[in-house]
Amino acid sequence: MWKLFISDLKMLARNRQSLFWVLFFPLMFTFIFGLFFGKNTSLGSIAVVNKSNTQISSGLVETLDKTELFKIQKEDNLDIAKDEIKRSKISAVVFIPEDFGALNPDSPKQVEIVYDPGSQIYSSLSGAVGQYLTAANYQIQNSKPIFSSTLVPVTDRKLTYFDFVLAGVLGLALMNSSIIGIGVNLSKYREDKILKRITTTPIKSWKFILAEVLSRIVINFIQISIILAVGKYLFDAHIYGNIFIIIPVALVGAFLFQSIGFVVAALSKTADAAQGMAQAISIPMMFLAGVFFPVDSLPKWLYTFVQYLPLAPLLRILRGVMLEGTSPFFEPKNAIIIFSWIVVALLISIYKFKLSDE
Repeated sequence: MWKLFISDLKMLARNRQSLFWVLFFPLMFTFIFGLFFGKNTSLGSIAVVNKSNTQISSGLVETLDKTELFKIQKEDNLDIAKDEIKRSKISAVVFIPEDFGALNPDSPKQVEIVYDPGSQIYSSLSGAVGQYLTAANYQIQNSKPIFSSTLVPVTDRKLTYFDFVLAGVLGLALMNSSIIGIGVNLSKYREDKILKRITTTPIKSWKFILAEVLSRIVINFIQISIILAVGKYLFDAHIYGNIFIIIPVALVGAFLFQSIGFVVAALSKTADAAQGMAQAISIPMMFLAGVFFPVDSLPKWLYTFVQYLPLAPLLRILRGVMLEGTSPFFEPKNAIIIFSWIVVALLISIYKFKLSDE
């Protein structure tokens, strides 16, 4: 069995196309989201056209700069700035008219925010400008607000959207590499009569299957380590959980999707059919199971179904362990769903999987 295990590892290492999809494809997602949402990133570029020389106008520009939410460039002409929006060089313009902030009846009282409707930056920009101007109004009127709200985070840990996505990309990588890797490879082995030849050798079938699983687990371990290292050390991802808990949880997820891969191989007659079935399983989960956004933002009827998909509970556990440092069994329902999927997949595989069609 160990010779088969080493042989499988060598074949995986020599298959450059397979290695690309297993290791480098998920890293592309990590780099893309890391560049947009990792360290030292902003929501987008804006221009500020300040025609006023008052203290309030200068304070607004300074406040926008200090938020570090936007990359700010200063312009003198509003029309030029609008043209830059049309050319997609910036996302919005804050136009401060002449004499804005001057305490006389005829001075302008509004700041104009010109934005690209295709960009979502305007909501954050409008909030930042509105918050500053509200404070300025209270200061000028020498009054204080009666009612207000305050933000109270559920945890004092600093978390970003990239931290959320990193756990999602990790689950996505395990799902794709395991379902497609196992399903397509075993179907190809059957198609090429390799599995049939195994039955004619002294090697027991379960040893062949176990060697295949263990070799995939090694690749998954490398995959997990690279994704976490890139996220942590290149893009300053916040990982508060114990790495010795995160990796075993992720490997359980890998085994979950390997089990589903065996179902794909059991139900597919050819490698092409396995490829299509694997994609039909993984692509909907990639968009619906919470890889890139929280599943609770889905319509209620869809959320009721989606929360039981194999990837959804795995991501909930991974995010809890990685971002909050909680136990994998903090919410037992998630673990129950995962192990139920494993049991069901293994039962189907045992019943339907054959080394040859004859």
